[in-house]
Order: sequence, then structure tokens, then C-alpha cells
Amino acid sequence: MDDSTTTGSTTTSTEAPLRGRGRVIAIVGGVVAVATIAIGAVGWALWPGEAEPTPVSTATRTAQALAPSTPSPTPTVATATGSPTPRPATAPPADPAVPAPFVTPVAAGTVVSEGDVRSPKGSVAYHWRATANGDDTFSMEYSGFTSTLPVPVGATLIEIAPSVGDGLTAHGPGDLQLGGPTTEPALATSTLLGTSTPGYLGTLVTYSAATDGADLPVEIGPEKVLAVTPVTWSVPGRQTNIVVADSGSADLATGTVVSSTPAGGPRGYLVAAGDTIDAVAARFGITPAALIYLNAGLLVTGDQQYLIYGNTINLDPDSV
Repeated sequence: MDDSTTTGSTTTSTEAPLRGRGRVIAIVGGVVAVATIAIGAVGWALWPGEAEPTPVSTATRTAQALAPSTPSPTPTVATATGSPTPRPATAPPADPAVPAPFVTPVAAGTVVSEGDVRSPKGSVAYHWRATANGDDTFSMEYSGFTSTLPVPVGATLIEIAPSVGDGLTAHGPGDLQLGGPTTEPALATSTLLGTSTPGYLGTLVTYSAATDGADLPVEIGPEKVLAVTPVTWSVPGRQTNIVVADSGSADLATGTVVSSTPAGGPRGYLVAAGDTIDAVAARFGITPAALIYLNAGLLVTGDQQYLIYGNTINLDPDSV
């Protein structure tokens, strides 16, 4: 049975009409009737009682369609080497049960090296003694100096031994002018060594401190080596609670151990890209605070505290 009724020339449908832009579509007795509503340049087909929408001109719609979209900003990702502003490393809050890292200096007055010098012809002689100052520094003391040479004489410590008669090209720690010709042994004089790890200084060189303008035999001319004396050191190990042991490469700690301590432990570590302070500390069995303690002024980048790629960091408490 047809659900529509007809009154005069008007057909009323009980079916719900279909709405489209600019027209009303109604189903009448199974036949689709389309009534176009003239809406001018801008228009919309409305249901009875529906509010008129705010008109949008054709020009406005065209401008909106053609407007370029604004891309979302790309987030900045911290990388091991990408930060232009390194900052000092910071240790995480310490567990109260974990003691703070420390290295106790060699006790003040401890003699770490001592011996006598005599030139091959006996023209120069003196005694040396190196002592700890109790603050990770050492002093070199020279005493009993005598000389029959007509030139001032100096002494210095260097790593690689020259030969008597060579010209000294560089001075090292402990450099001091001892004096000129003497009639009796000179009083003791001393100077700071300027290094907290003097063990590499294997030679004490005695040299002529004459000036360039002096008219002297070539063998005692300026910077001529007068005596070469081997030096041995007995620097006691400092007390520390930092015990370093390499457990091998790990995630975020893939760098390389490039030098070792005399006992064979790791000393220098070459940082690899992506290494972080906590991962490297864990690899060597120490806390991040201890790693920072061993490397004064250690710099990192990013929130994850990436170590600076290509830097060599210290792992040896005796090298602090």
C-alpha cells in the first residue's frame, strides 16, 4: 500500500526527505523527486526550523584551498656530538649508604726520590731529594752543591735521557739554577716539580747555564749537558675507594681503553659516539660521581649526559 497521500496537485510523503547541497530530494511513491532551490552565488538547503549558516564567499573558499599549510616544527634530538653547548657533568643524587669518592694524597714529607750527582770529571757535585707536600704536589730539593766550572750550573728533570756534551733543547720539571763556582758546599734550594705524577721523569740533567755571549770552551757552553743521572721513584699508592675494572664494551659504553696503569688496570678511555656518563661508569664498576671526580671539568651534552666523542677520559685514581 502507498504510504503517501495526494491533496490537489501537491504530493506529501511520509518518507524522510534526503538533503543535499542546494537541493531537497524526496522519495514520492517510490519515485525520486528533486526540487532545486535557487540560492544564488551562495546557498544551502535547509530543514524547516534550521538556522541559516554563516555565508562563506566563493573567493574566501578558494583562498583557503590555495593557502600553503604550515609544517609542524621538527623536534630537536640530542646526539652524542650534535650539541654546540657542552655543559659540566652532574652526578645523580647519591644514596646515603654509598660513600663519596676520594683519593688521599701522599703524606707530606714522604721522600719519593733521592740520590747524588757527580759530573764525569768531578767538576760538579750535589745531592737531590724529592718529597711530597701533602696536597698532590712534590718538591725537588738540591743540597751540597759544589762546582769548579767558571759558569753557572742548572739542573732539570726530563723524560728521555740525552748524552753528556749534547745541547739541551728543552727544560722539564724541577728546573733550577744551582749556582756558579763554589769554595764550599751551597745551601739547599728547592722548587716545585709542577706535576702530581713524577714517575715518568727518569733523568736528572745537569747543564751549563752560561749566557750566549760568554767566551767559553764548547764543552761548557750554553745549554751543554754536563752530567746525566738516572732517577728512580718510590711514590706510594694513594688511598682511594675508587676501584676500576673493565667489564668490556656495553650499550652506550663502546669506547676503547687506550692506556693502562703500571698494575695493568685501565687508565685512559677513548669516548665513542653515543657513550653516556652512567653507562661508562657502570662498565668500569664505579659510580658516575667517581667518574666525574677522576675527571675535573668533565663536559657532557644533552639530557642523557653524552660524553664528548673523541675525548680521552681518566680512569686512574693515581693520575688525578
